Formats: sequence, structure tokens, C-alpha cells
Amino acid sequence: MSQHEFQTEVQQLLHLMIHSLYSEGEIFLRELISNASDACDKLRFESLTNTELLKGDEDLKVHVDFDADEHTVTISDNGIGLSLDEAKEHLGTIAKSGTKEFLGSVDAEQQSDLNSLIGQFGVGFYSSFIVAERVVVESRSVRLSSNEGVRWESNGDGSFELENIARPQRGTTITLYLRENAHEYAESFRLRSLIKKYSDYVTYPIFMLGTVSEEDQKEGKEAEYEQVNEGKALWTKSKSDISDEDYKNFYRTACKQWDEPASWIHFNVEGSLTFTGLLYIPGSKPMDMFNNNKSGLSLYVRSVFIMDDCEDLLPEYLRFVKGVVDSDDLPLNVSREILQQQSVVDKLRKQLVKRVLDHLAKLAKSKKDEDQKLFNSIEENFGSVLREGIVQDFENKEKLSGLARFQSSWSIEQEQAEDGTLKTSLDAYIERMGEDQEKIYVITAPNLAAAKGSPHLEGYLSKGYEVLYLTDPVDEWVAQHLNEYKEKSLVNINSGGDDLSDEDDKKALEELSESFKPFMDFANETLGEDIKEVRLSKRLTDSPCCIVNDAGGMTSQMEELLRRNGQALPPQQRILELNPDHELIQKLNDLHGDDSKAEVLDDYIQVLRDQALLADGSQIKDNVGFAKRIQKLMTSSF
Repeated sequence: MSQHEFQTEVQQLLHLMIHSLYSEGEIFLRELISNASDACDKLRFESLTNTELLKGDEDLKVHVDFDADEHTVTISDNGIGLSLDEAKEHLGTIAKSGTKEFLGSVDAEQQSDLNSLIGQFGVGFYSSFIVAERVVVESRSVRLSSNEGVRWESNGDGSFELENIARPQRGTTITLYLRENAHEYAESFRLRSLIKKYSDYVTYPIFMLGTVSEEDQKEGKEAEYEQVNEGKALWTKSKSDISDEDYKNFYRTACKQWDEPASWIHFNVEGSLTFTGLLYIPGSKPMDMFNNNKSGLSLYVRSVFIMDDCEDLLPEYLRFVKGVVDSDDLPLNVSREILQQQSVVDKLRKQLVKRVLDHLAKLAKSKKDEDQKLFNSIEENFGSVLREGIVQDFENKEKLSGLARFQSSWSIEQEQAEDGTLKTSLDAYIERMGEDQEKIYVITAPNLAAAKGSPHLEGYLSKGYEVLYLTDPVDEWVAQHLNEYKEKSLVNINSGGDDLSDEDDKKALEELSESFKPFMDFANETLGEDIKEVRLSKRLTDSPCCIVNDAGGMTSQMEELLRRNGQALPPQQRILELNPDHELIQKLNDLHGDDSKAEVLDDYIQVLRDQALLADGSQIKDNVGFAKRIQKLMTSSF
């Protein structure tokens, strides 16, 4: 037996783990089982060219045992094994280039967040010392004889002992003598639950002793080993070998969902980045979709579980997508942080986003009725969330805009004919545009009834233009950021910057302005700072007036959204437009001409402003004053 000193960096790492990382103890089993699986992989690979290596023990496997009385946990494999020199090299030094960086980070952070730092860089075999006061490794390389085994032992104090032993079987056995505060791991249920959590899809079977009933014990029956992991992961199988029911069962069990999936995407990517994905689009909208920032994806590395709800894999606007991603290009010891592999993660994220958006686009463009029905269902449940991406994801803005669906003045007419809820895409809208129409017209409103009843529509509908109804809260943000689609500019008709006036209209308006000037001056003076301006407009056909936003200004709905989110905003002044062709406006102008000091004119002007605000979906400042003015005007009319 010979005694050796650990590499200096190993001593530092062990000290940190032993004294600072007990809360992360359970990852030791994941790491040791992963190492055992790697050892089996190496032997399987070498046996492809030398079949004699497996002779007499062809079934590669892992065993996990425990002794509750002795407080030990043992992990064994019949993989490639270690020689004495390999044990000294692999178990006494750290070849990982990030170790010095890790230790440097600890110094820089003054050891304030050791859990996070160790989670970033991984601990591998040395995680054993988080839970064990002594670790014994016995191994024999497949290339060596039975009297050339090796025993490695350490209590993590800075040194280890090494000796040759006789060992008939190849492979490695690691025995952990648990610390007093880690005795919980020498228990069947605890170990089985950790295997299911972290190592359920490890390729090789993991065996543990089963239980024996009292009656069987009386009959002399002994416990037998039983496989406790699932084995081959569903996503690693060929799609032709997986039934729809298999996919649905996996969705319910692995993704912890109660509903039926609407659709799923199963794919393998090979090349500079190698990974497998099985992604699901749920069949129903979760109740907490707008209060839950979790992405829903589970991350695996070579079928070993790393983490749930990996927020780096998908953007927030795809947070409804469930499923798993299994990568070959991330380090196996990734824990809660993967920032040190951010370039790989960014590539992985782009690929995943592309797969999801391409899948949705394929459904949207399909001529099959079932695909159209499926896309409409997905859009109904998650369309508002997807449209968040138009604001958040500039790179995929065009794709997401193509997936957006809205009700419109055209779709409402079709709806009445077909007795169903219809929506239109921007592409379909463009196809229906007349030769004289150059812009896409939209209106934002708090709900569909407000959009349909808005006086802003009148001029556009009279010219035969279709208007899209943007009535979801997120559409306020969309209208602010989606200025163009396929070289067609989008115009929000709530704004005063576009009123459809042609040269003849503008000339007629100039002529009318002269005869209406005294009345308009009076209206501007009466309303004062409540309104930026009172002006005549040709955008209206049936209504006497409307409120519009200044060009580039904020809509009332956007203003309300920001206020609800705690944003302090200065008062937004809007423009009151009057229809000079409307009988009411003409009579008020005449009344002012007859008696410019008529007290009733003040009430009329303020009622016009308030009813225009209400039609716009905005709040009025003085509800009581509005009610009194209405009562006063009604009384005077009798």
C-alpha cells in the first residue's frame, strides 16, 4: 500500500465541498452512475473490435446497494475498469481546465455563493465527499488479470492510499461511508427516487435489491435484483417505433400534464451541434400562463437529467411549450447554471425556436382541414403569447407576424355568414387589398365590441378598406412595434396621423374651417388643457366626433396598461375631431353664431369630448359632472 497526496487544486475543491455544499448532496448519485455508464460505454466501444473483452459477462449494467446499519452506499459497474496507474491519474488529479477558474471565482466571490459556483463547474467523482467521510474504490481493468486489481481509499483530508488487490471481476465498485448528516441516503426509497429523478434514462440497466414480504421471508425466499430505471429514453427511439399513445403517455407522465397534447415535434440534429428534442404544444391553456415564467423544458445530457424548467432553452413567448431536450454538447456536470457554455446554449436555443416556429408555420400553411383546425386551436390558446415575440424577438419578427391572427371588419362579415369565429392572417389581408390600398389598417381597442363600434372605422369602411381589430392587451405592444409587414406599412387608425383625406377633402376642409373658426376657437378655449386640440376632420361619416391620438402618441389602452404596471405617466393630451358634415356639429356652430356666450354651449362641448372618450374605450375624468350635464341637456330639450 502506498500513500499519495492529492493535487493542490483537488485539496481545495474537497475542502469547499465537504464544508460548504451539504445542501447539494443528492447529486453524488447522478455523478457516480454517470461515470459507471461511461465506463460501460467505453467497454462496449472497445468490444466492437475485440469481442473477447465481454466474454463471460456480456450484459453491461450498474448496481446500487446500501447498508442501513453500516451507513454505506455502493455503486458498481462491469465496465472497462481502472488500472493502478489510471486510478492514480484519474482519482488524484483534475484534468478539467475549468477548475482553476472555479477556484479563482470562489476567491473573487469571497465564497459567498458556493452552491452556485460548484453548480456551474460540476464536481464529478469528488461529489462523493459531499456525503461521505470515507470513499473506497475497487477496480480492475478489462485488460488486466484478476490479481492486478486496484484499491483506492481516501477520507478527503488531502491524501489517498493506493494498492494492488486481487479482483476476479472487471469493472469498478465505489463504496461511500456516509457522514452522520447523510444517513438518509442509505435507504431504498431515497436511492430509488434519486435514480428516477436523475438517471431514469441512462442507457444501461440500473439494478437494486427488491423487497421481500414477511411471508416470503418465512419461506426462505431472498430479495432479488430488479431494474429500477426506465432504460432507453422515448426521445432516443426511432419515430417509427413510437405510437401516438406512447407520445401522449410520455407527455402526461414526464411533462406532468393532465390534458392531451395538441401537437408534438420529435427531431434529431447532428453536426456542429448534436441534440435531440421532443417538444409538445399543450391542448389547453394553463391557468397560470401569464404568471409563470418557466419555460417547461427539461434538460438532459446524454440521457442524464440535469434540470427542469431550463429558462435558457426557449424565449419567454414560447413558455407554453413542454418537453425535453437531450444534448451531447453540454458538459455532463452542468447543474443549475450553464453560463460557462452560453455559446452552445445560444445555438441550441436558436435551433429550438426555429423548430417550433417552422412546425407552427407548416400547420398554418397546410391545406388539410385537420391541420387548419389544429392550428386554429393552438392560436386560440397561445396566439396572444406568441405575439409577445413580435416585440421581443427581432430575429424572428417576420415569422411570428406571419403566424399572428386577428379578427377584422372582413372576418366579422364572414363569421355572420358561416356562424363561426373567424380570424385572418396578415398575408390573407394583403391578398384582399384593393389596387388603391397601400397600407394595412388596424385599430386597437379594449374588446371586440369597442373595436366594431369605434367611429374611427367609418371613413375606412366607407372606402371599402378592411380594418384589423387588435383587441388583446398584448396587441397594444404589437401595434407599437410592428410598423411594416412584407413592405406594407401598418397604420393604427386610432392615430390622428392618417385620416384618408385626399386633396379634394383637404381643400373642402380648408373652406369650411373659415366658417367654423369662431366656434372652433370657442371649443378649444372651453376644453383648455384637457384636449391638445379641437379640429375638423373628414375621417367621420356617421359620428359627430371622435378622439384620436397625436401622430406617434400613446393610445389610451397602452396608457392604462403602463399605469397598471406601476409606470408613472404624464397626462396624455389627445385630439378631438369634429365632423363638419354632421347635423349636430352644424347646429352647434349655428348656435354659437347666434349667441357666442350661450351657457349651454359649454355643456355641449364637454359632453362631446366625454362621449368621444367613452367611444374610444377611455375613462372620463368627471363621471358625476358628465351625468349632470346629460340630465341638464335632456331637461332643457322638453
